[in-house]
Amino acid sequence: MQQVFEEICSHMLKFLYRKTQVKNLVLSGGSFMNSVFNGKAHKLTPFNNVWISSCPADDGLSIGAALYLYNNILQKKTRYELKHNFLGPSYSSNKIKEDLIKYKVKFKYEKNIGQIVSRELAKGKLVGWFQGSMEFGQRALGNRSILADPRNKNSKTKVNQAVKYRENFRPFAPAVLDKYVHQYFELAKGEKISFMEKVVKVKKEKINILPAVVHKDFSARVQTVDNVTNKVFYNLINEFYKETGVPVLLNTSFNLNGEPIVCSPTDAIRTFYSCGLDILVMDNFIVYK
Repeated sequence: MQQVFEEICSHMLKFLYRKTQVKNLVLSGGSFMNSVFNGKAHKLTPFNNVWISSCPADDGLSIGAALYLYNNILQKKTRYELKHNFLGPSYSSNKIKEDLIKYKVKFKYEKNIGQIVSRELAKGKLVGWFQGSMEFGQRALGNRSILADPRNKNSKTKVNQAVKYRENFRPFAPAVLDKYVHQYFELAKGEKISFMEKVVKVKKEKINILPAVVHKDFSARVQTVDNVTNKVFYNLINEFYKETGVPVLLNTSFNLNGEPIVCSPTDAIRTFYSCGLDILVMDNFIVYK
């Protein structure tokens, strides 16, 4: 089915290029949640630049409608560029602390949270990571995430069995510091994958370093993390890099199988105590089991 899908899509896009001769391509619609094809679109078609939003399916229509109104109907002079998808609710430190106290959860406040959590990840701990504004769309990108050590081949099994309660073959994504992405993955020069929207090949010499996030065909659904759009997550991965020499973390959405991604502190606390996570981090508060 995947092969037929790719053949049809590439045929349509080649036809589109012949008709337009435009070098830049924006892909939208639920079909382009297919991250495997997205990663091949540049090679399978004549387009130079291919862009896919964080929410190409029906949920993204709301943002598209708002941008159309802003730019085309209200004719605003300033163009709004969607550089990130952290558009959901956020919760203050006081609100998080209130909820922890309300549910009688023992917690610690740690100033250097990135350093502490990176060390725990390097020890094999599974971490529920709750920071800032929630992501819009179907993929957690470092604000409502479950994190683990990608160097440990058992990390994938542990997350699938202890948290996600799903088939063991189901893979997870590597979140990598943007300045190191080309050392680990086969991307075009200057290319970034901000929304975990593409699957690309892992460089041969790095496959054995990242066994928990490499697919059977030696590919991975990559997320590049920069210091502008998500400083807190960037700092955590950077601390893990200092600790281990690997600028990559296993990243998957903070939810149980069949449930939506956690939104509020209450959601995070309930999910944490309903599965096999070892540590919960919300803002600078850390909870151990």
